[in-house]
Amino acid sequence: MSRTLHLIAHDIRSAQNVGSLLRTCDSLGVAKLWITGYSPTPKHSGVAKTALGAEYSVIWEQTTDVCVLIKQLRIDGFRIIGLEIDPRAVDLEAYMPTERMALLLGNEVNGIPATLRAECTDLVSIAQKGVKESLNVSVAAGIASYWMKHAVIPRSSQLVSRV
Repeated sequence: MSRTLHLIAHDIRSAQNVGSLLRTCDSLGVAKLWITGYSPTPKHSGVAKTALGAEYSVIWEQTTDVCVLIKQLRIDGFRIIGLEIDPRAVDLEAYMPTERMALLLGNEVNGIPATLRAECTDLVSIAQKGVKESLNVSVAAGIASYWMKHAVIPRSSQLVSRV
C-alpha cells in the first residue's frame, strides 16, 4: 500500500520549526505541507534559512482557514490525525496508518486547540521516557511522519481508534 501523507502546520510560532518541517517533508516524501494560522511561510527568511532549499522541492500551500482545509481533506478521503498529548490519543506505535492521512500539528506551547482536536479523525501521541512531557514540534512531526509512512501493518490489523 502506498501511503499519502500531508502535514498541517497550524499556528507554529517558530520560523525554524517550519523550515525543519519542510526538510522533514522532503526527506520522507510527504506529499504536501499546509501552512495555516499565523505559521510563517518560506517567504520568511528564518524558514528559508532552516529549510536549506527544501521549500523548492516540497509542495506547500498557505491557507487561512484550517477548518475549511480539514473539511476538504476529509471529503478527499484523508484521515485527519492530531499529534497531541490528550487522554483520547492512541500511542503512535499502536496506531495503524491508512492510505491517505493528514497529520495536524499545533502550536509549540498550547498544542492543538480543543475545537480542532474535535475535528480530527484520530489523535496520536508519542510516549515519553524522560522527565519532559513533550518533544519539539518539528522533532515530533518527524517521528510521527516516519511512522505514518513506514510502519509495517500486519494484514489482520484494524485501525486502533476513532476519536
